[in-house]
Amino acid sequence: MVTTHSPEVWGTFLVVVGALLVLDLAVLNRRPHVLAPKEALGWSVGIISLALLFGGFLWWEVGHQTALEYYAGYMIELSLSVDNLFVFLLIFQYFAVPPALQPRVLKWGIFGAMLMRGVMIAAGALLLSRFTWIIYLFGGILVLTGLRMLRPGEERIEPERNPLIRLARRLFPVTSGYEGPHFVLHSAGRWMATPLLLVLLFVEWSDLVFAIDSIPAVFAVTRDPFVVYASNLFAILGLRALFFVLAGAMDRFHLLKPGVALILVFVGLKMLLGAWLHVSTLLSLGVIVGILSCAIGLSLLRPARA
Repeated sequence: MVTTHSPEVWGTFLVVVGALLVLDLAVLNRRPHVLAPKEALGWSVGIISLALLFGGFLWWEVGHQTALEYYAGYMIELSLSVDNLFVFLLIFQYFAVPPALQPRVLKWGIFGAMLMRGVMIAAGALLLSRFTWIIYLFGGILVLTGLRMLRPGEERIEPERNPLIRLARRLFPVTSGYEGPHFVLHSAGRWMATPLLLVLLFVEWSDLVFAIDSIPAVFAVTRDPFVVYASNLFAILGLRALFFVLAGAMDRFHLLKPGVALILVFVGLKMLLGAWLHVSTLLSLGVIVGILSCAIGLSLLRPARA
């Protein structure tokens, strides 16, 4: 059953998201630049605070159950988004992307993710409304993904096997080096792609892969498409600033990935056993926050060995 929300809820959501986009593009990033740690931290704290305040608005306007579902979904999305940043960092390192060009890739990558998540959430909600057994498929995917993430081994970046990269190379010749902020350029009577376009395509592909996990994970705590999209969007909007906060300190949070894996296993089992075992939204939120807190705390208390 799809929940219909009032115009006030939709209006507030669109105003907040629109204001964040305007502030990000027209004020803070009128010129592409690498965010300083202090600036990135302030921007991250601001977005997270707005996301939490929006949950308070839902509590007041709609009710505590919807607000708890939103908070649980947001925490899932935030934890998975941080894990996604590790992959972004590996992509930038692999392609040797100059630091000055990284914000441009992240900006367009976030726009693409916003559109892609909207389409995938609408499709997921439609499938769940028509085929209830899909919930077990989603749960199985999440459990298998979580168990795979728990296996030791380094993340591998293999662009030569990526279908989008291979398609782009077939359609366009690629310049030998970066050409400033350009993704494509017209030279010698033909259009050419720059390595920056390949990086953007790889980032979008990575987000698509993560969305296959993250969207079903949020459907484990709510069937409301609005709550799923709102939690996704607030997590995505803070990605660019959060990247520059964590870029130099990702090794310090070495236990975050196992923590995210445990969260995926938990929500997957919640989906698979939902017909026989009811886990309240409040308990789910507590488990998610507890796992994240333990992963971060233990990472700081027990640094990884070199």
